[in-house]
Amino acid sequence: MRYADPRLVEHLASAYALGTLTLRARRRFERLRRERPDVDLAATQWEVRLAQLAPSVPAVRPSPRVWLAIEARTLPPATARPPGRWWGWFTPAALGMGLGGLATGLAIAFATVLVAPALFLSADKAAMRSGEKLPMSYVGLLTDAQGDGKLLVSSLRHGRTMTIKVIGPISAPAAGRLMLWAVPAQGAPFLLGPVPGTGSAVSTLPDTSEKLLSNVRKLVVTVETAERPAAPSGTPVFAGNCAKLW
Repeated sequence: MRYADPRLVEHLASAYALGTLTLRARRRFERLRRERPDVDLAATQWEVRLAQLAPSVPAVRPSPRVWLAIEARTLPPATARPPGRWWGWFTPAALGMGLGGLATGLAIAFATVLVAPALFLSADKAAMRSGEKLPMSYVGLLTDAQGDGKLLVSSLRHGRTMTIKVIGPISAPAAGRLMLWAVPAQGAPFLLGPVPGTGSAVSTLPDTSEKLLSNVRKLVVTVETAERPAAPSGTPVFAGNCAKLW
């Protein structure tokens, strides 16, 4: 299956956050999420969106029958409580399991809040817990003519640095080098910087991303022979939209 199509990535990320993927598909997506920053970003965005809906859902207390069914499937036969015997709660084994389960549940919940605060907080609050003042970002996923993902570009909204990460194999041009351009809705394209051949690179921007990219709708990469070209030459080899994540 091809995962370069941004629409497919978005569909899988939403299904993953909703919990509707099959077990095998979920495992494949989790492996892909560890390997692809753009996939991880899409999944995180969907988790944040759905987490904001949680407070609007009324709390529901499960009936005793539900707990009995869970115990019947998970506990050894000797420790499971007979149906309808309420005093089974007060046996030493049941008390021990209850306290242990409570402690385990609290530990899991506390660890989840620390490790994945975005599941419980808004994007802004989650980023503030991790030390970021403004988490909103400009992000672009650039693909080649066949639709294969090649570059992931990101910069904090009011930041002065830009990260370019190579997510697909890139062939070095025979002459010149690959350069990244921003294409605003109105006005001429302007240079953002060189593109690394592998891995990732962080460059300093002449101004904040908000001032540079607020009107930019597209990012393109061209092959240039000049060190600091004034305008892009030739047909773009990679292209993608520039999106605001807030």
